[in-house]
Amino acid sequence: MLKTLERSVNYGEVLEMMYLAKDGSISKRKIKVLWVGDASFRAYCFLRRSKRTFLIENVLAAVPVRYKERVVI
Repeated sequence: MLKTLERSVNYGEVLEMMYLAKDGSISKRKIKVLWVGDASFRAYCFLRRSKRTFLIENVLAAVPVRYKERVVI
């Protein structure tokens, strides 16, 4: 997980993340990682439209968002 977050910072990738909140609820968010520390990371959350701090141990899954071009024939 840590390598995915660090790669996201280096390449400016947007990630889609499944996150476990303190209250036990699970949310799906699109984020842009700004900084990665030992136990947490800072990211812009497109769901909340603000910068947030997340715990790395609460990230259930994170994958890069791939954008496809539409071809008109």
